[in-house]
Amino acid sequence: MVTLDDIEQAASRIRGMVRQTPLKPAPSLSVLAGGEVWLKCEHHQETGAFKLRGASNAAARLGKVAGVTTASTGNHGRALAHAARQLGLPAVICVSRLVPQNKIDAIEALGAEARVIGASQDDAFEEARRLEREDGFVLVPPFDHPDVIAGQGTLGLEILAQIPDAATLAIPLSGGGLLAGVALAAKSLRPDIRIVGISMERGAAMAASLAAGRPVEVEELETLADSLGGGIGLDNRLTFDMCGALMDELVLLTEAEIAAGLRHLARENGETVEGAAAVGAGAILAGKLRAEGGPLVLLLSGGNIDPARHAAILGEET
Repeated sequence: MVTLDDIEQAASRIRGMVRQTPLKPAPSLSVLAGGEVWLKCEHHQETGAFKLRGASNAAARLGKVAGVTTASTGNHGRALAHAARQLGLPAVICVSRLVPQNKIDAIEALGAEARVIGASQDDAFEEARRLEREDGFVLVPPFDHPDVIAGQGTLGLEILAQIPDAATLAIPLSGGGLLAGVALAAKSLRPDIRIVGISMERGAAMAASLAAGRPVEVEELETLADSLGGGIGLDNRLTFDMCGALMDELVLLTEAEIAAGLRHLARENGETVEGAAAVGAGAILAGKLRAEGGPLVLLLSGGNIDPARHAAILGEET
């Protein structure tokens, strides 16, 4: 189990390892959502994504080990590589061929090895497990781990410290570590707060698993929201149950709706984000998310998008 106390301890533990990121008003989205909308700019984090919180908390608790490894769609791997460098630990980050090259380059720039394995995150996980089994590396999962969830939960504490009357948090949903941690923190302090998970229609594993009532395998497809890809693990221990218990609503978006959100955030708010971070704005533009009962906070989870791809999306017709 993960508790509010775990999240508060994580906040103290990683205070010198992560940034407090800004919260900005979004006037144009506020008009469309029928109420106040704020952007939690976690893409301004040092590694460009929220993942630094969970990876830093987990790595800081390890002590002296042979090294760390994980499987990642990019952002968690970069975060763990950064945390490992701060702590003086070797790191091998396993990724699939679907991970964009710019994310692989960023991992290697931090001194870690980016090992490309197979065509899915599940394939990459097999290599990470081999490193754990044969080489004594500690595997730090990207989401289904109590220290990772607690680290991500510090974002919930930070949001409510910045905007105490927030009524709704819209959270990108993949394996569920972000939503589980943030929702646990927020609902522990404000039980009435509304939690909306947002994902893509193409290969949303947590959405399919919740619909089935158990973790299921889903084909990993190419999507603009590549950071939301990958499975949740058939042996999922924590995030499946936590998301089911803590999430009030789930929204799925088409690729066109995600692209529209990305363009809006760039043109109207001056924020360069990746597809996974644009899902909240995309949901508002698609009429699938509104501000109800008070301020709506969109979590801009990451900004690690290839500049050429971002420019191409901005050039597309809306």
